[in-house]
Amino acid sequence: MTANAAKKRTAGGWLLEPATRLAPLDEARARRELSEIAAAAADEGLPRLQKFLGATGPAQQFLAAVFDLSPFLRDLARRRPHMLDALFDRMLGERLAEISAAIAATPYADGVSEASLMMELRILKAEAHFLIALAELAGEAQTSLTVRRLSDLAEACVRAGAEFLLRDANGQGKLRLPDPDKPSEGSGWILLGMGKLGAHELNFSSDIDLVVFFDPYAPAIPDPLEAIDLFARLTRRLARILQDRTEHGYVFRTDLRLRPDPGSTPLAIPVEAALTYYEGRGQNWERAAMIKARPLAGDIKAGEAFLKELQPYVWRKYMDYAAIADVHSIKRQIHAHKGHGEIAVRGHNVKLGRGGIREIEFFVQTQQLIAGGRFPELRGRETVPMLAELAARGWITEEARDTLAREYWFLRRVEHAIQMVADEQTHTLPEDDEGLERIAHMLGYAGIEAFAAAFREALHRVEHHYAALFEAAPELSAGVGNLVFTGDVDDPDTLQTLSALGFQRPSDICRVIRAWHFGRYRVTRSAEARERLTELTPALLEAFGRTRRADEALMRFDEFLAGLPAGIQLFSLLQSKPALLRLMATIMGAAPRLAAVITRRPHVFDGLLDPALLSELPDRAYLAERLAVFIGGDRAYEDVLDRLRIFASEQKFLIGVRLLAGSIDAQRAGTAFSDLADLTIGAALDAVVQEFARRHGKVEGGRVALLGMGKLGSRELTAGSDVDLILLYDHDADAEESDGEKPLAPSHYFSRLTQRLIAAVSAPTAEGVLYELDLRLRPSGNKGPVATHIDAFRKYQRQEAWTWEQMALTRARPIAGDAALSAELEAEIATILAQPRDAAKVMKEAREMRALIEEEKPPRDLWDIKLIPGGLIDLEFIAQVATLTGNVEGAVRGTSTATTLARLAPGFADGQVRQELTQAWSLYLALTQMIRLCLVNAFDRKDVPPGLADLLLAATDLPDFGVLEAHLKETSQKVRKHFDLLLRGKRQ
Repeated sequence: MTANAAKKRTAGGWLLEPATRLAPLDEARARRELSEIAAAAADEGLPRLQKFLGATGPAQQFLAAVFDLSPFLRDLARRRPHMLDALFDRMLGERLAEISAAIAATPYADGVSEASLMMELRILKAEAHFLIALAELAGEAQTSLTVRRLSDLAEACVRAGAEFLLRDANGQGKLRLPDPDKPSEGSGWILLGMGKLGAHELNFSSDIDLVVFFDPYAPAIPDPLEAIDLFARLTRRLARILQDRTEHGYVFRTDLRLRPDPGSTPLAIPVEAALTYYEGRGQNWERAAMIKARPLAGDIKAGEAFLKELQPYVWRKYMDYAAIADVHSIKRQIHAHKGHGEIAVRGHNVKLGRGGIREIEFFVQTQQLIAGGRFPELRGRETVPMLAELAARGWITEEARDTLAREYWFLRRVEHAIQMVADEQTHTLPEDDEGLERIAHMLGYAGIEAFAAAFREALHRVEHHYAALFEAAPELSAGVGNLVFTGDVDDPDTLQTLSALGFQRPSDICRVIRAWHFGRYRVTRSAEARERLTELTPALLEAFGRTRRADEALMRFDEFLAGLPAGIQLFSLLQSKPALLRLMATIMGAAPRLAAVITRRPHVFDGLLDPALLSELPDRAYLAERLAVFIGGDRAYEDVLDRLRIFASEQKFLIGVRLLAGSIDAQRAGTAFSDLADLTIGAALDAVVQEFARRHGKVEGGRVALLGMGKLGSRELTAGSDVDLILLYDHDADAEESDGEKPLAPSHYFSRLTQRLIAAVSAPTAEGVLYELDLRLRPSGNKGPVATHIDAFRKYQRQEAWTWEQMALTRARPIAGDAALSAELEAEIATILAQPRDAAKVMKEAREMRALIEEEKPPRDLWDIKLIPGGLIDLEFIAQVATLTGNVEGAVRGTSTATTLARLAPGFADGQVRQELTQAWSLYLALTQMIRLCLVNAFDRKDVPPGLADLLLAATDLPDFGVLEAHLKETSQKVRKHFDLLLRGKRQ
């Protein structure tokens, strides 16, 4: 105590001597505010305070300025003037000590309840908060003392709440405390203060970060199995005691989200589970966070023992280059601006912005992580003392130590001034003149310009040292901005960055990426995989952002990651091959069907690892060779069927990827999809025939062949096509039954064989289905047997078939089965199609059938390309009618619609018509192949993924979606015009 203060105490004077002179924003208003507080003192029966505030002098001038600059402190003084009156009887530090003692005694007061505890803590905390602010503004306390006082206050409140709850649990029989007068000892409840609380560096309006663990085998715990629920409830009650707002305010906002994997763990975690997490899945930012961890309430000894066990995780003894790069990977999520451009003072974030508090803290922590394993003296929690230690051991220069220490406390003062205005947890300077001038005055500056100059210089000095620390660390792409996903709190600048990249729900994206970092998926369990993913994340976000449906793309990628067994190879590959990353982003953003495949069956992605993927054409020989290898060997029947599903799924995906990447066109994709179906269904048929014969033997002379119909027959399958089939068989005329253990009559034998084939291809297994089958095009449709004798087929088609059935036959093609029977079948079909027909009758019935389809299944819109007038059905009907009426040139029968349209006889359609029809087919094929590849559901013009729109434009070589729609409409009108003329037998 100074001599002057001692005299004042003797004389009953006010005991806070302001060492700084503050200027209010408005002198007249400041005097009025002081008068109002004097009136409040009178109302409360505090005459000496009323008289003191009515006088003039440095103390009154100081208080008037404080209450004008800080509405929060003014309102507190107006409501509770006795806080000022107490400073007549004791020094401010003495009063703070009394408040701390009162807080500590609160849990032990007679008749204390949770409600009374909450009230007392709020009243005592408010006074301490008020006095701590007053002391800093008066210059009575340096900022270093302010942060210590605030931290001690928070610690005392947490401890009081914890001790009350432990005693309460003991009274209810839920705990058996060794000594209820020392409830924390032996309780097993570990409350670690983290961040600024752990480091004794709280800011004025700080949240407090707590991580809570417990030792289920502590002496106080009667039943370890119930401990999780018990301590989770106690922790929840503690948070409520501290942060619920009542008529008396709140104590401290409490954040419990720094615990391991907070999205999926209880509020209190068993010690062993926590140690397992940190040692196996802990991340670099969690190591950094644990530097500041400090047991501050509950079982202090248990907390210290826990931190001691955690030391090898936090403090690695040997740091090789990979480990140092690992530490730097934290920084690579934080954009180092390196001094480019002017720093704006208005709106600057003192904590997170360029040259801010976070950069100084990070500067210290990264070097602690690198060196602290070998040098225990570098393991301290407090920032400025650690700067001194780093300098003492030669890790930084003395100039860096002095500069960063000075600017750290300067920036902390600025932060406090910002928060003292309204007790808000903000770190951002005001953007308006009055707000900025208010901060300048609180810090003792004459005006905005002087403060702004000092502030800007401080930021530049911090930025200089921070950037130099990471000169060798790779940068994010220019202009990406902050990407910080540590902890469980959204970084405001990161949300802005994600929004700028094209994400509509940046907070959700932060949550997803944090889940990756917490190692919740198998693919991110290893530290190396998480490091690779951390490196890749900025490029991933940029790539997904460019899909223009960024949120969906990233969510689908997240589903994909969730199913992967491992990720190091994938992350390395995506990082080293930007084209593959772009392709992945396209799949996730524009192709939900492919994304669903890759999500359900992540193994299909393995095919993308083949460097020759986009250069090798997936022709029949290529697919046959790979299929033979994949299902080769002596395999069980069910294994063959599963491997066929795996192979088909992967190859459909890879054919689609080639189409997506532009390495094959729509026609080649249709051929490849069809060849794949031929080969896999053929292999399924072989497996079924062999398996069926084990039990039922064979029918003498028995042969089967599969006839592909529809798009399979015309080799125009898409990614989502069903498969139309007819199974035909033959056998010796005198065969009566099969020769197996359970013989069957031939018709029954082949019907059962067909049913087994349907199950083999269409029944869902763990690997999905091979193809959905449709057998309705067989003679007599669903009413007839599923298998058809070739003689019955021949007779039906020659004598009984409807025109539409013979139109369907124009696309029929044997795809698998007995080679001789297939050749016989092909010859028979050619003969049937060559039969003379009444052309007018065929055309009339085709027109009637088309009109019936139009009536019963009208198109949804222009994009219902199959059903629109002038769409795919019209083109298919033209080709089929031309085939049946002998209006196709060439000796060899073709099943492809495109080939048939190109070979229309001149007497049926002239050269221009042929060209317009084949061009229309090419357009429709390009659109339908891409749409069916990308979408599971129907194309909705109002909800087209932008990436898909781009793909459709690329496939059709058109510049704009409006142009594409106009072209589609014009094309359909031309086709309908040709349909009407050609199917009426009228020449153009």
